[in-house]
Formats: sequence, structure tokens, C-alpha cells
Amino acid sequence: MIADANAPGGGRRAQGPPQDEGLATKLVPASITLLLAVASVLPVRVPGYASVTPLFPLMSVYHWIIYRPELMPPLALFLLGLVLDLLSGAPLGVSSLLFLLARSVVIRQRRFFVNRPFPFVWMGLMLLAIGAVAFLWLVGSAVDGVLLDPRPAALQAVLTVATFPAISYLLVRVQRAALASV
Repeated sequence: MIADANAPGGGRRAQGPPQDEGLATKLVPASITLLLAVASVLPVRVPGYASVTPLFPLMSVYHWIIYRPELMPPLALFLLGLVLDLLSGAPLGVSSLLFLLARSVVIRQRRFFVNRPFPFVWMGLMLLAIGAVAFLWLVGSAVDGVLLDPRPAALQAVLTVATFPAISYLLVRVQRAALASV
């Protein structure tokens, strides 16, 4: 385990095996991600907003994989992705694949973000968001059988990156409140 002085909890966790955590504690990351998935599909009275909605669940996945990857196992990501696809009407499995790919990328690059100032973490999210939106655009184009207009996808990436500081702040607060003792 890597202790992180800049991470939520202030690096209070000692290195070594994680302490025994209750089931409720273990469900915090998945529950927050599910809540953000639901928030991302809520109807908003802005024309065209659905196609440019920030990738709130991806932000949560990114955060938890950096700071508490053991609490976001692949099975949880797969199930969360299926739920998001069912809620959003996306082809079944697309979000699961996206979350699992994101986990794979972030877990390998995690060492670059732990114990780093927020701008480094934000830059990592920017790169992930660009890749994720490009992936979703390609899948959407393949499903429709025509190249989709890339402008909504580009705006979605921009909105994802722009809203990340606020979502990150909330995720840090949740992490400190719910997981500070572990």
C-alpha cells in the first residue's frame, strides 16, 4: 500500500495490509459512483445536454482507483457500468468496458498521481476524459454506422474536465468522512 500525505485522510493509513473494514465502508466508492451515474442521467431542461453530460461516474472511478483501488474491484466496475448503460440507454456493456479500461490505465499510472498536487491529478483526468470520450464517440459511430459529429463529444470532454475540481472536492470530503479511520 502507498500512504499518501496529499490524499484524503492525510496519509494516516500505515503501509501494509488494509485494516478490517466493514461492509458499509467497502461499499462507499461503489455507492458514490452509482449516485453519480444516476445524477448523470437525470433529465435537465437544456436542449442537447444529454449528449454532452460530463462523465461524472468516470470521475469517481478515477478518484477511487487512485486513492483506494482495493475498494473498486473489476466486478464492481463491471456492474456499475451495466447499471449506467441500463439507465442511459447506451449499448449494454459499453460503460463496463470503459470503466474496466479506465481502471487498467489508471492503476498502471497510479504512482504518478499519489502524493502529487491536484493539478497533476487533474491533468491525468483530462487525458482519461479525452480517451474515454473518444472511445464513446467511436462506439457511437460504429453503432449508428456513420461518423457522428465530434463537437458534442469534444464539449463533453471539456465539461468533464471543467467539472472535475468540484466533483473531486466532494469525493475527497466523502473519503475523509467515511474512510478516515481505515
